[in-house]
Amino acid sequence: MSAIQQWFLDFGDSFHQAFIEDDRWLYLVQGLGNTLIISFFAVLLGIVLGFLIAIVRSTYDREGKLKALNGKHKFSNGILKFLNGICKIYLTVIRGTPMVVQLLIIYYVILVSVDNKIFVAALAFGLNSAAYVAEIVRSGIMSIDVGQFEAGRSLGLNYRQTMVHIIMPQAFKNVLPALANEFIVLLKETSISGYIGLTDLTRGGDIIRSVTWQPLLPLLAVAAIYLVLVMVLSFGVGRLERRLRNNER
Repeated sequence: MSAIQQWFLDFGDSFHQAFIEDDRWLYLVQGLGNTLIISFFAVLLGIVLGFLIAIVRSTYDREGKLKALNGKHKFSNGILKFLNGICKIYLTVIRGTPMVVQLLIIYYVILVSVDNKIFVAALAFGLNSAAYVAEIVRSGIMSIDVGQFEAGRSLGLNYRQTMVHIIMPQAFKNVLPALANEFIVLLKETSISGYIGLTDLTRGGDIIRSVTWQPLLPLLAVAAIYLVLVMVLSFGVGRLERRLRNNER
């Protein structure tokens, strides 16, 4: 028997032991399902909260400071200033501390009585992602020329209508690549969910490794699955970017 044939036989035995024997591949399937659920709800929370924070901060930067200088609407400007301050504190804390520490604090301190680990993980990752989404969206809003606001006002639109119908669509197209990159990072960050005893994709591969004492194949399988997920996400974002560009013509 040649060395190549022996290698294939050894590989087949290792593959069978790692994935087929005792249906160990189910650990990866279960972990993949949990990873996708966590990522989906974390992205939703990150988008909603991130956009709200971005609107508050950009509104204060453009409208609040101008009103303060003119001495107009002191009460509403005070509320806006307070909300902007809260948002800045939130962004500083979230972006200045490690994700794994935030996950552990939420699980072991804040939501210690909650048994649903998927909910805890989705909340933790969503709150973390919102901080980065907020700054990405705010940069996109601030990149829109102030003349766009004036054009909306000249058409009889109020500030909210101007933001929804004129500013946000343009800002979204500008920041779409950065948002896609943030969601890719979020997807890969869910690999630390095992710190709270949750069987995510990475934890599933680690369970197989601990049972079979074979680190190579389980880890390669986990890496390959993450790679496929990222490629699919990148492909979808690329299609969306092309569609948005075509709509501009």
